Amino acid sequence: MEPIAYWSFDEGQGRIAHDPYTGNLDSIQYALTKGRFQPPQDPIWRKGIRGSALLFDGYSTWLQRPADQCPSLSGALTITAWIAPRSYDFGDEQRLAAIVNQHDRERCEGYVFGLSRHGSWSLQLALGDQWVEVWCYNHPLPKGEWSFVAATYEALSGQLKLYLNGYIVAVKHHGQDITLITPSQEDLLIGRNNKGVILAEAFTMNMFDGLMDELCLYDLAMSEEDIARTYREYLTEHGGAVPAIPFDDLAIPRASFVQDRHRPVYHLTSPGHWMNEPHAPIYFNGQYHLFYQFNPNGPFWHYIHWGHWVSEDLVHWRDLPAALAPEPSFDPDGIWSGSAAYDEHGFPALFYTIGNNACSPNQSVGLARTTYLQDGDLDLKTWVKHPEPIVVQEPGIGYFGEFRDPYVWKEKEEWIMLVGTGIEGRGGTAMVYRSANLIDWKLEGPLYVSNYEKYPYLGVVWELPVLLPLKRNGEATGKHILLISPWGPGAKVEVNYWIGTWDAAGYLFIPDHEEPGLIDVGDFHFTGPSGMVDPVTGRSLLFTIAQGERTPEIDYDCGWSHGAGMPVSLTLREDGQLGIEPIEEMRQLRGKQLLNVWDLNLDEANESLKNIQSDTFELELTFGYGAANQYGISLRRTPDGEEETVVFYDQDRERLGVNRNKTTLDTRERTTGIQEGLLELRGEPLQLRVFVDRSLIEVYANGLKSLTTRAYPSRLDALGLLLHGNRDIRIASMQIWEIKPAFQVSV
Repeated sequence: MEPIAYWSFDEGQGRIAHDPYTGNLDSIQYALTKGRFQPPQDPIWRKGIRGSALLFDGYSTWLQRPADQCPSLSGALTITAWIAPRSYDFGDEQRLAAIVNQHDRERCEGYVFGLSRHGSWSLQLALGDQWVEVWCYNHPLPKGEWSFVAATYEALSGQLKLYLNGYIVAVKHHGQDITLITPSQEDLLIGRNNKGVILAEAFTMNMFDGLMDELCLYDLAMSEEDIARTYREYLTEHGGAVPAIPFDDLAIPRASFVQDRHRPVYHLTSPGHWMNEPHAPIYFNGQYHLFYQFNPNGPFWHYIHWGHWVSEDLVHWRDLPAALAPEPSFDPDGIWSGSAAYDEHGFPALFYTIGNNACSPNQSVGLARTTYLQDGDLDLKTWVKHPEPIVVQEPGIGYFGEFRDPYVWKEKEEWIMLVGTGIEGRGGTAMVYRSANLIDWKLEGPLYVSNYEKYPYLGVVWELPVLLPLKRNGEATGKHILLISPWGPGAKVEVNYWIGTWDAAGYLFIPDHEEPGLIDVGDFHFTGPSGMVDPVTGRSLLFTIAQGERTPEIDYDCGWSHGAGMPVSLTLREDGQLGIEPIEEMRQLRGKQLLNVWDLNLDEANESLKNIQSDTFELELTFGYGAANQYGISLRRTPDGEEETVVFYDQDRERLGVNRNKTTLDTRERTTGIQEGLLELRGEPLQLRVFVDRSLIEVYANGLKSLTTRAYPSRLDALGLLLHGNRDIRIASMQIWEIKPAFQVSV
């Protein structure tokens, strides 16, 4: 028997898949072939079951054949394919992530074969005026493994069947009459649903994510014996066993994005696609683990997993497989933010927000434990979830329906948990729970309630509450810092904080000041706080997201979105103010020193900068005293100044800011305007530590404030620097270093 269409995917390179039975040369769509911000790239090919296979990225990879070039189907159909899902589809509107389809469900035409939530899969057909579906739930398709799938329909018997690895796993009987497949005028698509749901204007949902090989269509219904024999024949060259797939063959390849001129290289980023805030930092057996909100399906917020990085020094990092993924039991709709703590045996445990839209509220707290004791894996790649939520919000506890982001630590013989929520009619808060065993938690009440009427920018709910001790010169001060992110009407999404006292006996936080402070003055870029007390150094460390600020259309073309800010060390200064500094380990990434000058006037200093052309560097800059009212430095500047991002200090108004009105000529980018905030120097000279990492700019001023912003210049020569100010201002010192990447990537 011969197929009527066949894609072997044995090309192994390029952007065309050849069908020898029809002669068609089908184009492979892939976002990075456009080459918008880096050289154009071909779709990704990997080793297949036979020859090579095509890796579908879950949002932009698909093949399309015009309807008038497609074979006709009527009374019988067989589809066979080898697939290895990388992740599952959310199943928006109960539509399938199509392996292959030519259909319109609403018009009751054609067929679709594909996957849905948690590895369930289905063949769906228009038979006459009925839409008929056969589903397999009991044998979900495993992630990261090859599966031979087959689907058949035979009009004579009226049966739809599904086969997995040569065995029948589902049957659907459709009446007694001989019913033909209603033809469709849609194009045939591989990897993308004909009628996928549109998200954020740019993204089509219901797309296949993973490896595909040896896709065949037949205009007959193969028998169970034929399908089993075909399965065995494919495995003959593998000794009769299904070959394992190396992790790197299915992982999102970080190398695909390394040449993107806007993607940071020494800050933390996901391998690709979407990330939200980094969270749940913890140290174990010589390694730091950090997790992050991650969508493996594409560069958009949707089906959130926990991504996972590991490092020995907080600056050199490795990518690991996703630590937590949604499962059908009690967290089917997302694994949202949380934290990590040591369990009763001293092993890491993860506390996360369960997303389950079938429940009210749809958020509760889950627990996952490492399998380190069983497998000895220092990378902690495997986690086992507790079989039910450990904390569920009840009516009357907090702002009902808004209950998330558990933050857990151990204090003496019990664990304390904060959960972000609010008090209706009053303001945001965190509910405090305590436990002696990590499973049974007792509510103690609100930690501290913000005043929404007086400070509406704090919103009605807190997200991501973090409570950390503050030290001074390595010694305890008795003070803590409470950090939160506001949510709700009127909320201004910034990292707000209070310094105060943690009343461990009363489970209360007592702030020293009613109005919160801001760590960062960059306006919305520095968000999503998470923290830890580093057991190696005793430091209180803060991790944040560095928002990307771009449009969905640009994110689509790039294939990645957002990144992390630099880890920050928080202390209590001698003057009672919060001390904010990038971690000392960042100096390990310094490469060649590009500049080292002292005591220059402005013209001399700018002359020394003329040969500095870079988009990845660190700058230490101290201004001397002078008559300038406003002074600063232009970054990512073109030689003619047509594009530049200006960091400035307004001495009269005591404001640290950034002017992005000339950051880019690309009107499709959102970067514009002036962002600024209070910085009181109290007679000190301005000292800046500036990190430029392509589009991500971080500025630390006098150990008091940070300023995080983004810049996406359109011109390739936006690589220069220029100091600003009155001519009589002096530059006390200025040093510049190259910075090495945080991840080792082979291009």
